[in-house]
Amino acid sequence: MTDAVNVDVVVIGGGPVGVTALALLGRAGLTAVGLERETEAWPTARAVHFDGETFRTLQSLGVAERFADVTLPMSSMHIENEAGEVLISIPTGRFGSQAWHDDLTFHQPDVEHLLRDVVDKLPGVELRCGSAAAGVRNVDGGVEVTVRDADGRESVVRARWAIAADGARSEVRNSFGIVTERIGEDAQWLVVDGILKDSPGLATDMIFLGHHTRPALWIRLPGDRVRMEFMLMPDDDPEEIVTAESVERISRGVLPADKFTADRQSIYTFRGRIAEQWRVGNVFLAGDAAHQAPPLFGQGLCAGIRDVANLVWKLDLVKRGSADESLLDTYETERKPHARFWVEQAATAAGFLQTTDAEVAKQRDEFIRTNPAASAPVSPALGPGLHEGDTDKRAGYLGIQPILADGVRLDDMVGAHFLVASSRDLYEAVPAELRAQLEEDGDVVVLLDPAKVGQILETAGASAVVMRPDHYILGLADTPEAFERIVRSIPTVDRAVPAPL
Repeated sequence: MTDAVNVDVVVIGGGPVGVTALALLGRAGLTAVGLERETEAWPTARAVHFDGETFRTLQSLGVAERFADVTLPMSSMHIENEAGEVLISIPTGRFGSQAWHDDLTFHQPDVEHLLRDVVDKLPGVELRCGSAAAGVRNVDGGVEVTVRDADGRESVVRARWAIAADGARSEVRNSFGIVTERIGEDAQWLVVDGILKDSPGLATDMIFLGHHTRPALWIRLPGDRVRMEFMLMPDDDPEEIVTAESVERISRGVLPADKFTADRQSIYTFRGRIAEQWRVGNVFLAGDAAHQAPPLFGQGLCAGIRDVANLVWKLDLVKRGSADESLLDTYETERKPHARFWVEQAATAAGFLQTTDAEVAKQRDEFIRTNPAASAPVSPALGPGLHEGDTDKRAGYLGIQPILADGVRLDDMVGAHFLVASSRDLYEAVPAELRAQLEEDGDVVVLLDPAKVGQILETAGASAVVMRPDHYILGLADTPEAFERIVRSIPTVDRAVPAPL
């Protein structure tokens, strides 16, 4: 066994969540090693959708336009019943509050290659492909990870923390004996990805085909790529169902055998799971290791990116001595309820969209007609943590990102910092000592110009808004007293900062 390498963080798993974590860590100035068992990026798609919040996180990596080149903004989403009736049409082509489209599709290998390219160009972080985590242990002051390469050689990486983003079958989660709670019913589906040429497919970008004879899903991807998913029925032959002829039949001719070339035809189990514990000592679970959802709202990858976006800035502050270690306790308390919401929503939707009972399908159709809003749930606030959601229900929610008059997105001006957006009158009403602290604090950006913060204040309905580095609202204020209380809850304010470790 070779000598240890010492870094701030070990990231276990080189999928999009793990590599995004590496990129965020590198952008923050932390050192990190990523471990990925496979020698090459996975060649076929798994996730195919993310939202504006996820794109906003990718924006922070400094290559947003490159990601935009390999994504397709969705224009609409339908739910259709057996008779072909459109039960609901949800517009998804909006340029939303995050300064990006609300819903986008992509081919995962394209996104993964871009993420890896970002990591390759960042100092202090590296992704080691062909390297598996053979053991993870909490030790005094951090973690030790035994690394086994493709030739069986072992080495040790020591770090202050580890992020386990090693997927639904997470070996790290299992090694610590963490169990997962089952939410909803499991179901087997055939997932088919590939190129469709000289054939129209379906007109809408995403359609939930609520066919009680065989529930299915259609998604249009960038270029000529498409995805269809089909629920397996009791009499299906697993070997026959994946043939080109069978795919043409169960797609009702949407994927003709002579015009559709499959990249992948695989049977998956769609399941809802939440890990009962997301942290053991200095080891944190993220992505599918912490939660899995049926893909009804396309929030699986989004939730994983939220995990690491929530965690990395906290690790950075603690590493630099700018926040207490207890800040890391808010990772699970904030993220777990938020992720649970989407798992439960997806499991509930799966329950009625994938029914194979004609009478239940009829009742479902009527419910959707009379309750269309139930088909498009609104993202919740964070769970308890570093925000004032317990006293102000507007806090804990994702903040907006205005596009300024010169076309600049606000985050490109603010960076990964706390943002204090305030009217000038309220700001000047607080003690001069506090204003001086804020203006000298390298982790805080103060903006008073109405042209830059007016939309934030108007949307929030407050005279001052404090946003965290992950863009969630820490608190809002209309009085000097409330303003002072909120800004003093920023971990770096009123803190004598020790020298970094």
